[in-house]
Amino acid sequence: MSLNPGVSLNPALEYHVVNSLGWTDLRPLQRAAIGPVLSGDDCLLIAPTAGGKTEAAFFPVLSRMADEEWRGLSVLYVTPLRALLNNLHPRLEGYASWLGRSVGLWHGDVGDGARKRILADRPDVLLTTPESLEAMLVSRRVDHRALFADVRTIVIDELHAFAGDDRGWHLLAVLERIQRLAERPIQRIGLSATVGNPGEMLRWSQGSQAGPARPGHVVTEPAATDVDVEVTLDYVGSIENAAEVISRLHGGEKRLVFCEARRTAEELTYELRARGVTTYVSHSSLSADERRQSERAFAESRDCVIVATSTLELGVDIGDLDRVIQIDAPRSVASFLQRLGRTGRRPGAVRNMLFLATEPPPFLRAAAILLLWRRGYVEPIIPPPTPRHIAAQQLMALALQEGQFGASTWKSWFGDLPIMDDADVVLDYLREREFLVDDGNLLFIGPTAEKEFGRRYFMDLLSSFTSAFELRVVAGRREIGTISPLAIAAPSGDDAKHLLLAGWTWRIESIDWERHEILVSEQPEKAKVRWPSEPITEGFELVRAQREVLLGATPAVDLSRRAVARLESLRDDMAGTVDPAGLVLASRSNATRLWTWAGWRANATVIAGLGNDDATGDNFVIDLPAGIGAIDIRAIDVSVALPGVTPAALDGLKFSAALPHNLAVATLAARALDRSGAIDVVGRPLVVRVQGENVDASD
Repeated sequence: MSLNPGVSLNPALEYHVVNSLGWTDLRPLQRAAIGPVLSGDDCLLIAPTAGGKTEAAFFPVLSRMADEEWRGLSVLYVTPLRALLNNLHPRLEGYASWLGRSVGLWHGDVGDGARKRILADRPDVLLTTPESLEAMLVSRRVDHRALFADVRTIVIDELHAFAGDDRGWHLLAVLERIQRLAERPIQRIGLSATVGNPGEMLRWSQGSQAGPARPGHVVTEPAATDVDVEVTLDYVGSIENAAEVISRLHGGEKRLVFCEARRTAEELTYELRARGVTTYVSHSSLSADERRQSERAFAESRDCVIVATSTLELGVDIGDLDRVIQIDAPRSVASFLQRLGRTGRRPGAVRNMLFLATEPPPFLRAAAILLLWRRGYVEPIIPPPTPRHIAAQQLMALALQEGQFGASTWKSWFGDLPIMDDADVVLDYLREREFLVDDGNLLFIGPTAEKEFGRRYFMDLLSSFTSAFELRVVAGRREIGTISPLAIAAPSGDDAKHLLLAGWTWRIESIDWERHEILVSEQPEKAKVRWPSEPITEGFELVRAQREVLLGATPAVDLSRRAVARLESLRDDMAGTVDPAGLVLASRSNATRLWTWAGWRANATVIAGLGNDDATGDNFVIDLPAGIGAIDIRAIDVSVALPGVTPAALDGLKFSAALPHNLAVATLAARALDRSGAIDVVGRPLVVRVQGENVDASD
């Protein structure tokens, strides 16, 4: 039988889909993707988590592999998380085996023995990360020309997660180099949750191939309708109260609880266990073994809870879910949709989410997200502008890969990729400072690059992000996870002796600073856990939606009685910060506050246009020196303003040492910029209030 009348998969593959999996039909996205993927064109497949995107891409790719008799390593499958690769490996391995094909796994946790087997007997499909691809390209133990010569297709899972930061630019540059080695265009298939700009995302993923001569297809699964979704907003006031609510609701069901911080996840896990709830936990600072055990146990259980950060927002398979609960609020509408899509996958089930807000600010953000969602808004994914530091990294990585490259021929490796727009200036600096050195117009790695990035054979050069230094926490032979040194340096007294990690309390027995290791033993009393945290940068649309909520807009979802009461009190408490006639300018004798409700980037741009070093701001307000009034704000020119850049921000830009100082500053300034939001702020009517009283409204 054909699972898709009109365009069919390879007959052997269809046989196994029906008889080995027991499927009688494909999901709508899987049916719709067959033709575009089989055509060899670039594609972007969009569906919620657990929506069948993996099979939508992999089944037609396997069909092409069989029908066109591909040989050698022909398919790369890239994800942002090792855990996701580990989760996918047995599943894809099983699918490939139906056609006598093999699937390999290569990432930072895979040992040398497995890597040597892959190099000796190349699999048909390789699951990996961008950083591991980079490592293969520059390794002296890998014949990268032979390894990548037969690549025809790359699947980029969770494309939206890549595109939103520098890992996406790094991935695109690495793919350009692999494409040059393969000496053919490589089909690119992106898998993504819902995004606000799918066409732009597809073109971005095509890299230098984007253009009229290279067709592409966006294939989507229909979004759930209002009747398919149940969303409730509640205000509980504390983590302890959230645990009490969760422990009393939905008994016998499998529940996934999302938290925005590791600290919150740890505290909630402890409180749920104290109430007798079978609870597991997963976040990035737990050891890989701890996370796997939690995720496996949760997948096999029924009446239980798993508490997670965004690590489980992506497509790791944890089985069927009954409920998703959100503590406080996610960072975006897109993140909400990704998490919501975890539920409602079984026949007869509905997608659902319960918000439990513990403090007023995230409660307001949750209401704003739900307001935007009901309007059909989803944030566009905007790749970070001006990735000049990635251009520097790529030029040095190319020198490692090839041993040398021509000073006038490097462009053939990257085509028209936007990363390299300022590469000539970057290259001049790399040569001037001896990151790269010349020998007869050929460029080699120089002494400065070896000094800055050469540790452990340039491991620092292979990744586009910097991992914070953390100490391993070990109980006997069991590695629990890692914590920041701040977790043990900041507290005093008994708090300095105890930790909360993996949902359990540990007593610190000893610290080995040379080995970066803390030895612990279990202890019963509750302890605290600390990780460094940074303020949340919120975008213009989300912050403005919060202003709308304060002015009376209410999301069309179920609100508990507590939520209704909290919303009323929040509107009363914040009444002095909003006005339907315009933005509030609250004037005092010693200072002025402009309540912009425009987001951090727009406010930073306004401050830059003002040119006053004493002005400061956050997502919601700009604090101005006394004496600055409506006329001064109206006169601000934001058309060429660029936000200021701190030395700490420069230190946090990976590879900034390989850029001229002015170019590194310009890169960060461009990333802090929201010119359209700033124009909105300075152009809006202002309601001037002196000590809380309205004075006038200025047009």
